[in-house]
Amino acid sequence: MTSNTPTIRFDSGLEIGYGKPLARFGQEVALGGGTHFLLARNGRGKTTLLRTLSRSLKPVSGNFRTEGFTQYLPEDLRFDPFITSDLIFRSMLPKGRVKQAFELAERIELDVRKPYGRLSTGNRRKANLITAELSVRPEQGNILLLDEPFSGLDAFARQTFEEIWKESSANVLRVVSCHPDYDSMEMPSAILIEGSEARHLSGGGQTWSKLKELLN
Repeated sequence: MTSNTPTIRFDSGLEIGYGKPLARFGQEVALGGGTHFLLARNGRGKTTLLRTLSRSLKPVSGNFRTEGFTQYLPEDLRFDPFITSDLIFRSMLPKGRVKQAFELAERIELDVRKPYGRLSTGNRRKANLITAELSVRPEQGNILLLDEPFSGLDAFARQTFEEIWKESSANVLRVVSCHPDYDSMEMPSAILIEGSEARHLSGGGQTWSKLKELLN
């Protein structure tokens, strides 16, 4: 039976990196549905952790477990520059969700007939995010690994996707690597990589202004 509750469990002692350890979990961490922000200074292991969770990179040592249909959206994803978002949606999404993709594209002002290569960075990001978000499987748990999804997005589009995240938090677990752009941004669940140590912090009232002081 397929569970509709997505989970990620990091075992104590899990080490990530490329050949040699870059970051290590000193204690077990369990994540459930909802949004979990991944925070670290540049080069400290955010993308490395996402790649490890997507199983495109092996851990240096230790184990982790996932439950749910998993997708990884890298920051540098590119489609053929000559195809349109219209064609991307029709080719990659379930037939029953294409109309929803077009409606969302119109809402966030993405021109679906413009060649992908002629889109701005922000509009390419919109096309990528729509494809990922509408590929989730509503009948089961899902895990979305998002690397800098807000890079280049305007505030309205960002708010629209954040609303989608809240609405689908029961059966979608998102790990979101990002550089927040305002101190009051709420982050009730966050994975921090401090130096070479990774840990999970959670709680109401937790904001970027408080968390960024911990990064080194």
